[in-house]
Amino acid sequence: MRLKQDHRMEELARESISLLGKSGLEGGTPSLSSMGAIFIMLKSALGAGLLNFPWAFNKVGGMHTAIMVELVSLIFLISGLVILGYASSLSKHSTYQGVVKDLCGPAIGKLCGICYIINLFMICVAFLRVVEDQLEKLCDSIHSNNTLYAMSEVSQSWYMDPRFAITVLCLVIILPLSIPKEISFQKYTSILGTLAACYLTVMIIIKYYVMEHPVLIKHEFSSNAASWASMFSVVPTICFGFQCHEACVTIYSSMKNKCLSNWAAVSVVSMLICLLIYSFTGIYGSLTFGEAVAADILMSYPGNDVAVIIARLLFTISIITIYPIILLLGRCVIQEAWLNHREKSLFVTLTYERCVRVVITVLWILVTLLIALFVPDISEVISVIGGISAFFIFIFPGLCLVCAVESEPMNTKAKSCLTAWGAISVVCGAFVFGQSTTIAVMEIIAKF
Repeated sequence: MRLKQDHRMEELARESISLLGKSGLEGGTPSLSSMGAIFIMLKSALGAGLLNFPWAFNKVGGMHTAIMVELVSLIFLISGLVILGYASSLSKHSTYQGVVKDLCGPAIGKLCGICYIINLFMICVAFLRVVEDQLEKLCDSIHSNNTLYAMSEVSQSWYMDPRFAITVLCLVIILPLSIPKEISFQKYTSILGTLAACYLTVMIIIKYYVMEHPVLIKHEFSSNAASWASMFSVVPTICFGFQCHEACVTIYSSMKNKCLSNWAAVSVVSMLICLLIYSFTGIYGSLTFGEAVAADILMSYPGNDVAVIIARLLFTISIITIYPIILLLGRCVIQEAWLNHREKSLFVTLTYERCVRVVITVLWILVTLLIALFVPDISEVISVIGGISAFFIFIFPGLCLVCAVESEPMNTKAKSCLTAWGAISVVCGAFVFGQSTTIAVMEIIAKF
């Protein structure tokens, strides 16, 4: 039973990545080209995190500091991807959790599964928070153009309140899309995430040049400690924005050419393209609005701007179609653990499995919705996700590298260097997680 469920986990994960990419990944035979892998990596990384980069660039104190932090982070981001590809080649599994469990042991594997669920859960919260922001601006735009502007407050609350709109959206659209086992329509709609990201970057650049009075503000920090603290505050946004490491194991397993040098080239090209898109968005967004920039850059633009409305619609539709994929991955892990526990004392039927799936889906959507409704803005959510992402970008790859080199024959010098780099990655990840999570929790408590 356990072997069948492990096999099903890997099939579902592979299918979900194929839904983010192309249908060619659905088969068992590896058929993904290098260009296809780059394309899927970009679609896995580019998304809602892009909206927070101008705010992060402004908070860190300017473009030079932000780009420097990005470049340093890029070393660890690329290193993590290459390490995971190497670890996957040594393991018989094609999922992130499976590789970590195989190389680092059951205890670390369970920790990876817990972090995986929490990370996916918080990503869903961030997605709903972004949708609520966009609905708020769209409702404001409709309301400002309504000839019946003087309608009563009671009438407005029914269909102009974004909290009501996001609740209806979750119950009427997202819930039905998330309950089925398979969501094959995603192969046609997942391109919207990349399209929305590229459109947003181009729009922000153009808006910077056509707006009459861009805001230019130079930050001055009172002490070196404040400067360092501000610099590290951008790390969670970078981790969330560039995060595609959970998907990279399945992507690597689906490639025709599994040569490590080829995988390294795919990782470098993907991350450099992401770097350009995120950097241009952060620079021009922060230059346009200065300290007035919102945590969600689209909230800084007028509600009735047609180009901005298109961006809001693209992001909203993209999130609505991607949310079921994220829920599917998280539900799969929870459902596997629950069924493994129940099989010891109960024969698991298809009806029971269906009931468990529906209950998990409903609870997941309701809880993420409640949190999204009460979180002040997306920056707090991204700070938490960025901290958790440190496990997948720094800590688990570092542990996999340390464990892998111990079991592989190589010369002493190379083994020592690789072990040292793995240890450095783990230490840096622990620091990023502790610093980011502590600051995020303190900021959330302060706002309440």
